Amino acid sequence: MAKPNKKGPTKTVDIFCARCKTLLFKYRKGGKGALVKCFKERIVKDFTIESATCPECGVVFGRDTLVRGTPAFKIIGGKVTMK
Repeated sequence: MAKPNKKGPTKTVDIFCARCKTLLFKYRKGGKGALVKCFKERIVKDFTIESATCPECGVVFGRDTLVRGTPAFKIIGGKVTMK
């Protein structure tokens, strides 16, 4: 399979914790669908201290994984919201 485009989309979305509404990161997302995975190279600004964990309430919102050979977070359903 092909690797994701490094430049990727230009539109950024804000990813928030669903429980405490803390801003987790700004992400260059493509498409209109739900947030299933976040490629680490597309994260513009990261506000988390520990990997895939909310700094405010400590909830784990994703898992480290490789998608098409590229490091990414697989998002656990219902743990994050985006605007």
